[in-house]
Parts: sequence; structure tokens; C-alpha cells
Amino acid sequence: MSDSPPEGLGRPTVPPPLPRGGCMTAFMVIVGTILLLPGLCALIFGGMALSQPRFDPGLTPYILIGLLVGFAGVMLIRAATRG
Repeated sequence: MSDSPPEGLGRPTVPPPLPRGGCMTAFMVIVGTILLLPGLCALIFGGMALSQPRFDPGLTPYILIGLLVGFAGVMLIRAATRG
């Protein structure tokens, strides 16, 4: 006797995802690259803010938001290139 369920019973079959076209991949890479710009600005301004002797904590939320947007850009580019 086998412990596996007979064919047709058990887990439902999931159809494979549709292939993505080249235009959508290019669009995702372009948008991801645009999203990297706020992350780059957040790194620059965050480094400048931390190097100042008097750090303004009011900049912290803006720096964090910029870093999150930049991270979203990296993830979008990663998803586009992995296909």
C-alpha cells in the first residue's frame, strides 16, 4: 500500500504562470532604475547628515523613505531579470 493519494485527488494542480514579454521586462527595469534615484539621494543626504556635528533627527523619516523606495527599485529590477 502506498501512502500517496491516487491520481486526481489531493492537491489541486496550479497552472504555470504565463511568460512575460520583453517589453514588460524592459518597463520593469526602467521603473526600477528610476526608483533607485531616491535611494541614492537618501544615501548621500544620510551620509551628509551623519557627518555633521549637529544631526537633525527631523531628516530621519525622509532618509528611511528614500532607502525603502531604493530597495523597492532593487527588488523590481531583480524580479525583472529573474523572469
